[in-house]
Amino acid sequence: MTTLLPGVSARRITTKRLTVNVLEVDGRTGTPVVFVHGNVSSSLFWQTTMLALPDGFRPLAVDLRGFGATDPEPVDATRGLSDYADDLAALVSAMDIAPAHLVGWSMGGGVLLQYLLDEPTAIASLTLVNPVSPFGFGGTRGIEGALSHPSGAGSGAGGANPDFIQRLAAGDTGEESPLSPRQVLLAHYVKPPFVPEHLDTLVASMLSTRTGDDHYPGTVATTEAWPGIAPGDRGVLNTMAPVHFRIPDLSSVDPKPPVLWLRGADDVIVSDTSLYDLAYLGSIGAVPGWPGAEVFPPQPMVSQTRAVLDTYGNYREMVIPDSGHGPHLDRPDAFRVALVEHLVSAG
Repeated sequence: MTTLLPGVSARRITTKRLTVNVLEVDGRTGTPVVFVHGNVSSSLFWQTTMLALPDGFRPLAVDLRGFGATDPEPVDATRGLSDYADDLAALVSAMDIAPAHLVGWSMGGGVLLQYLLDEPTAIASLTLVNPVSPFGFGGTRGIEGALSHPSGAGSGAGGANPDFIQRLAAGDTGEESPLSPRQVLLAHYVKPPFVPEHLDTLVASMLSTRTGDDHYPGTVATTEAWPGIAPGDRGVLNTMAPVHFRIPDLSSVDPKPPVLWLRGADDVIVSDTSLYDLAYLGSIGAVPGWPGAEVFPPQPMVSQTRAVLDTYGNYREMVIPDSGHGPHLDRPDAFRVALVEHLVSAG
């Protein structure tokens, strides 16, 4: 199956860290706009957005390590999302495209928050699309992101569904199981009943995810605290565990490029009531033994992001109605209008 849309081409670029697969729109020049995908996806999720950008912008989309056609280098989760952020910095340097506009979705938004801390002068503007909380995914309470347990219980690779992992590893393209990649995309990446354009390509993108201890989901540790799992030190999901990834304050960033925070109003993945947060699932009876809100409250992901962006100051929050985790997929027109307005205003 051909996964590249007409007008989009791919090339692999060698950097000082690894060789990165990059998508480009043929013949386009101008200010670079670099798109960074989320977990269990790849650069292919950005193709229609790239093609829709107006002249004057040069759209580029990267595959993170272990996704798409980028080198499957192992992921050191003890560095949080820094392996990915450092890979991006090496690519920007190799292509000599700084300062660039950066757009990051979900986990990719967390990668860009880390990159903002590390390389603010390389950024013309930042767009965060339903980004992971600056306090990671799972295992924290309150807008200050305090750990619910010192071990990071309730976060990391142990929270992944084994059936989904197996289907991902087996290359399942079917629709029979609600845990097939196709059905997960339709139920959670977009707001049902929306069916994205080029659905088969997006499923193929999900299936490019490398699986195992060094990739998705990563290694699992155990803890005496509910729900019995804690983050390991390798692999994708552990990079977003709050014991490894925490950005509590952005006030020291200098300079402060403008940030647009775009989110779908009906996101069920990054949410204060996330269907992927074990604490929230416990609170509704879907995970047994939940010790209660005093001990293990659901993570207020959106509220945490707002609190940390408030320490930054130079940002705007925009909520896209009737949209899920991927507004660039299920509300593409509204998403593109907001993105282009932000890019133009940033200069």
